[in-house]
This record gives sequence, structure tokens and C-alpha cells, in this order.
Amino acid sequence: MPYDHLPELLALDSSGAGVRIPPDLTVPLTPRVRAILDLPEMRRLARISQLGLVTLVYPGAVHSRFEHSLGVYRLALEFLKRLRNESRFIAAIGEDDAAAFVVAALVHDIGHWAFCHPLEDMSLAELPKHESLVHALLVEGETGRVLERQWNIDPARVAALIAGTADDTAALLLHTLLSGPIDVDKMDYLARDSLHAGVPYGRHFDQERLLSSLCLDEDGTALAITEKGRTAAELMVFARYVMFSEVYWHHAVRAATAMLQRAMWIVRDAIEPGRLTRFDDREFIEWLTRAAAGTAAAPLVEGLFGTTRRLVKRIATFDALHQPAIHRALAGRSHAETVEFSRRLAERLSRRIGTTVHWETLLVDAPPPEREVEFKLQVRERTGPGKASAGPCWRPLAELSPVVRSLAHEQFDNIVKRVRLFAPTPVAEALATCDDLGEIVMDIAT
Repeated sequence: MPYDHLPELLALDSSGAGVRIPPDLTVPLTPRVRAILDLPEMRRLARISQLGLVTLVYPGAVHSRFEHSLGVYRLALEFLKRLRNESRFIAAIGEDDAAAFVVAALVHDIGHWAFCHPLEDMSLAELPKHESLVHALLVEGETGRVLERQWNIDPARVAALIAGTADDTAALLLHTLLSGPIDVDKMDYLARDSLHAGVPYGRHFDQERLLSSLCLDEDGTALAITEKGRTAAELMVFARYVMFSEVYWHHAVRAATAMLQRAMWIVRDAIEPGRLTRFDDREFIEWLTRAAAGTAAAPLVEGLFGTTRRLVKRIATFDALHQPAIHRALAGRSHAETVEFSRRLAERLSRRIGTTVHWETLLVDAPPPEREVEFKLQVRERTGPGKASAGPCWRPLAELSPVVRSLAHEQFDNIVKRVRLFAPTPVAEALATCDDLGEIVMDIAT
């Protein structure tokens, strides 16, 4: 069989050394995998929560990026186990690239730092994208030496697979396994986040069925599925939609996210990227608390990380279906633009209700323009009963499935990606009688 010399793949089906992770999974360990897991950069991931501020709403969701990395690594082995039966895959992916893919899955989050996703959404010049840190972390220092000496792998190759910067056929194909409609990352975090949050939504897709249906697309350059996996793929789209709707973008999670982003905006002059991007959760919270002391960010930070949870309250919600003009005017705005909008809105509302509304705590949650539930995937259909010799027919999943089209566009973009306004409880209560709030917002936004 292909990849018979890959010890991690052999260990997947053996009763050898392994580590247990939820839900009831054994992750196979080899000496060279252990060498990676023991690196300081990987151990740091054990001190970074996978879901960050989501824990303020779902207290069980305290799992780490280290646990997630182990789950992604195990799924990478499952992908290889299935795809080594695909002649075009084994023709394109040699043993060295298969090993590099396994490593890439294990270390794909190595550039993550505490609470980086909501902070990256601010697009501040002071805050680099975590993906931009991967190359240096893998190529320089002890990590690179482990990959070269124990894996006989070029660290730059692994970094390119993760970032999607290589343009050879093997790298392009493997990148779709790491970051695509169906990939090792999504398949793990949906189920794992759902499990720890204590909700069923992310676990109600047939992972085994999806794995057994994996194949290559018509051009042989990306991952696809056979028609027997179509329903499982639809369920995975639905799982992503509901997890965003009920967990990742829960209104209280978005309130906490808006608080963190505004606090960082206020203290942005104190940001030292070289230090901040090495912080784990505890170190980041300690730094932010010190930086916010004596500023308007202090009550926001205290409400998030202090002894008493004190989140801002919703004062208005606008979606693309019911308030399209307001949603269109505010959705996708940069954080700098939402700050300016907050300033102008605070002035108007202060005059309207006769009490001071501070712009620093009048928060705008403007959803990003990216499509989080976009699902571009080919499905390999047979041409008909007894016609296998005529060759398969390839069709996009969205063409075959009105459910996918509706969830990814009408439902998610029009309903889930709401624009929300938040304020501290006293201001929210004072604004409860402001029946022309929508008109004021519309006037300022446009």
C-alpha cells in the first residue's frame, strides 16, 4: 500500500503508544510526533483556548488549541488512509509530501496567539495575521531543527502548505485538505467545539460517510466527494451554519467581542507586536489589564476578565432581510469606521435622551464581508446505472443542493450576519424608549 513507510499512518491502526482526547479518540504518537508536541511553541497552544470569549457564554468550552491540533493531526491520517486508494492522489503525492501534510496538520495553529481571531478582524496595522508568523516559527529555531533532523522535511515546505503559497500540483492539492470546503481543520473543530460547548449542532454530520466519500475533483487538483457523501456534506454545511448562528456568533459572544475590540482600539498605542503575538491567554489578559488601567478601556476589560462578568447589552439589531439599507451601510466596515460612527451616534443619542452616552462604550458589531459558510465543492456522480465505463459526471454541490445555496447565502448573509449595537446596561435601559433609534442610525450611517 502507498505510504507504508509513514510510521504515523501505521500507528493509526495499531495498539501502540497514543494519547486520548475527546470524544473517545486515541491519537497515535511516534517519537518524532512527540518531539514536535514537546516544543515550546506547541506547548503554548495548550495555554490558548480554542474558542476564547465563547467561554463567557458556554462555560464548558475551555478546550485548547493543543487539543484541537491533535484532533486535526489524527484526521489528516484518516484522510491519507482513504485517499491512498485514489490512483490520482498517490500519483501526485509522494511519501515526503504525505509526511509534510501530516506535520502541517499537527502544527497548523502554531502561529496562533491569545484571542487573535477577533483582534485580527480589526485589521490594525499593529496586529499581524497569525498566518504571517508561521514561516518564521517553523523555519527558525528548534522547530525547524526537529523537522529537518527527525522528519527529514524542509520546514519551509510545511509553512508553504499551511499558508497556501506554493504553486506546485502536490502543494495545491494538499492545501485543499488543510483549508477547503471539507478539510481536516473544519471537520475537527465543528465536532470538538460542539462537544465542549455542550450543544449538538456541530456533531450532526456523518464524518465517517464523508471520509469514505473523499476523492479528487475533475482536474485532480482539489478535494471532492463522491455522490454517496452528498447528504453528509449538506449536513456539514448545516453544522457550520448553526454553529455560527448559535455559538460563534451568539449575541452575547458578539457583545464580548465588541468589548475586546474597543478596548484594544483604546490601548492600541501600547501594542508591541513582537510581545503580544507570543502571549498565551493569561499573559494577554494581564497585559491588557495593565494597559487599560486609568483609561476608558478599563471597565470593558473588567467586564470581560474581572471577578464579575459584565457584558454590554443589545440596543438594536439590523439584518439584511428586515433593515437592508442600514445593514448595507454598516456591515463590513473597518473598526476605525465603526469607531467614528460610534462617536457621531453617541453625540446624537446624548442629545436625544438627555444623558451622556460615551462613544468608548457605545459599540458597533459590523460583520465581516467574508463568507464563513461558502462551500465550493465538486461532487462526482455516476452517469447512470450500468454506465460507469462512460466516466463520471462532475457537478458543484451548490448546484445539486438548494439547501447549501440557501444556507450559505440567504440564511447566513441575510439573517445570521446581523449588525448589532451594544451599550452598558444604564444606557441600554435609557434607550429602550427611543422609538426613532433606527432613523437616527440610518441618518448617521448614510
